[in-house]
Amino acid sequence: MLTLPVRILRDADRTAVEAVLARTPIAGAQVAERVNAVGLAWWRLDARVFGFGTGSSIESVCWAGANLIPVGAGPEAIAAFADVLATERRSCSSIVGDAASVLPLWDRLRDSWEPAREIRERQPMLLADSVPQVAADPDVRLVTADQIGLLYPAAVAMYTEEVGVAPARNVGDYSYRARVAELVNARRSYAKIVDGVVVFKADVAVLTHHTAQIQGVWVAPQWRGTGLGTAGVAAVVTDVLAGRAPTVSLYVNDFNLAANRVYQRCGFRQVGLFATVLF
Repeated sequence: MLTLPVRILRDADRTAVEAVLARTPIAGAQVAERVNAVGLAWWRLDARVFGFGTGSSIESVCWAGANLIPVGAGPEAIAAFADVLATERRSCSSIVGDAASVLPLWDRLRDSWEPAREIRERQPMLLADSVPQVAADPDVRLVTADQIGLLYPAAVAMYTEEVGVAPARNVGDYSYRARVAELVNARRSYAKIVDGVVVFKADVAVLTHHTAQIQGVWVAPQWRGTGLGTAGVAAVVTDVLAGRAPTVSLYVNDFNLAANRVYQRCGFRQVGLFATVLF
């Protein structure tokens, strides 16, 4: 057990943690999904969850797994989390979340951890809560289990283009294949397939009571500039809002002007600012 005001959380803390996450339902969606699914017992998680607070009070949390995700962390919490994390070898592939927490946290960790490969300081967090006014592509559908082999090359291309390295280097090929299959089997992967080739894909990577967070949006290079990105995203948003979640959210690099235009056409508006530190 860590010394207060930072400690590793357990199932007994779940109500307090859920209260923190409820205050940031969009920015904290990635953590909320995992807590909703498996609770906080250490043996059931693929991560540790640190809490900042005194006594039974929890003011903010920090998910420490494949990604490091601070939620609701102010200056004191950031300093406390950093003091704990700086004593350990880095095990995460990224720090991601609200820019107001991620960037100060990295400033405190940079002298203890190896240099970051890339820092994306401005990633607008976008939200849509109504059906897009643009036409949705009727050929964008949920991927079925027998189509995983078709989807996988597109998923690898998307990851490599977005992150800058192949998934085999960052998370391992087996783990990435398992994640692709997991999303398909959970009916969370959408694609348009033409002549046996995926030309558009998008995933509902996170699903909570508040939002469905889209990640992995990708259009095959030869199809870019044709309007497929807009029509494909519109199809995904329309399907999600039809009964899966009350809102659709995502975060996008500010320098990706084409993607930002697509999301604007589909009715997304900015509700926050994310940042990502990549290793």
